[in-house]
Amino acid sequence: SAYRLCIMRKLPSVLARTLISGTSGSPGLPDMSEVRMKLRDIVGASTNWRDHVQAMQERKALHTLLAKRQEDLPPRRMKDSYLEVILPLGSQPEIREKYLNVHNSVRFGRILEDLDSLGVLICYTHTKQEMQPRSPLSIVTALVDKINLCQKIIHPDCDIKFTGNVSWVGKTSMEVKMHMLQLHDGDYSPVLDATFVMVARDPENKRPAFVNPLIPESPEEEEIFKQGELNKTRRIDFSTASLLKMAPTAEERNIVHDIFLNTLDTRQEGEGTVSFQSRKLPPNSVWMEDAKLKALQICHPEERNIFNRIFGGFLMRKAFELGWATACSYGGSRPFIVSVDDIMFQKPVEVGSLLLLSGQVCYTENSYIQVRVHSEVYNANTREHHTTNIFHFTFISENEVPQVVPKTYGGKYPIKSMLYLDGKRHFTAVMKEI
Repeated sequence: SAYRLCIMRKLPSVLARTLISGTSGSPGLPDMSEVRMKLRDIVGASTNWRDHVQAMQERKALHTLLAKRQEDLPPRRMKDSYLEVILPLGSQPEIREKYLNVHNSVRFGRILEDLDSLGVLICYTHTKQEMQPRSPLSIVTALVDKINLCQKIIHPDCDIKFTGNVSWVGKTSMEVKMHMLQLHDGDYSPVLDATFVMVARDPENKRPAFVNPLIPESPEEEEIFKQGELNKTRRIDFSTASLLKMAPTAEERNIVHDIFLNTLDTRQEGEGTVSFQSRKLPPNSVWMEDAKLKALQICHPEERNIFNRIFGGFLMRKAFELGWATACSYGGSRPFIVSVDDIMFQKPVEVGSLLLLSGQVCYTENSYIQVRVHSEVYNANTREHHTTNIFHFTFISENEVPQVVPKTYGGKYPIKSMLYLDGKRHFTAVMKEI
């Protein structure tokens, strides 16, 4: 099974002691509703949609509070941004309904929303100016680097604790590491580790803005900071080697060619006259074009974030739920999420947009299903489509699943081969992690 024993990433000793001491009840910890209220206070966002234009206008005056150089900002420590937040599913049953799925476990899409909100608040805590109740920064999610789970089931009737802190800082970006634990028999046990990258922009969310530098205070913190640098390098290398920029490797070309040879139908024509179009599906396989689902979402004001764009956590939840449904319909049994990785937020989604989501099974291996969800907005006035996000989810099914097979070497089908290879790359990267 892919579910490793969750070994908590090395935390600074002060943070680790705080984690270990977490026990039943967690008195005094804020909950997720308080996290969202705090974010609105920090930005000065209106809770009334009709007032949002005025609220955004008022933020323009905060431009004068922006630092001209990063050196002008006081350095911060990792423990300065450390937060613990409770999700009291056990002690406050009235909030369970929102988090419950049909299998009587917790909806993972709701957890994605909570991680997104907490990550933003952690960054605002890191960049807080002592004398200023409102922040001049617009902090938004740029990337979900990875979320690895070590529990198949998240129980709907046990308290959950989220912890996290800023783990690396660039000039205008911050990496945030978060952990989720669930209460069992008086102790909190690990459920998942998450790494997000947030970017700081000016009050109008138009240009990058500087953030406080981060000073590691111990060898453990030095190691965490160094890992943040390595993560950045790995992302650049992965992007540079993207199939959108470089041809597949020799090994990948051989994989695609082998798939092509295995799907040639030699029964209909003589061996010397087999055409590229004569194709047959191998046993226990599914054509990739038959392994997809689509969804449409109208983006209402209810789903807006503190900057009156559509909340990134909402987009993640909708994409995850479509990805789960795609994996479920493909495997014919309940899939469990193993990993989320490399979610890039390319464009903001405006309130009122038509959001088109497309889920595609792009790679399978044994019981694993790799699903890619493509998100785009459609502007009814200009009739233009724009990609906003690509989501990558790794699921494990209860049973072994059919092999997904791209049609290759003809017409539009090489696109499916590239999706297959991209899915295989993501799956391989996930397997290395877990």
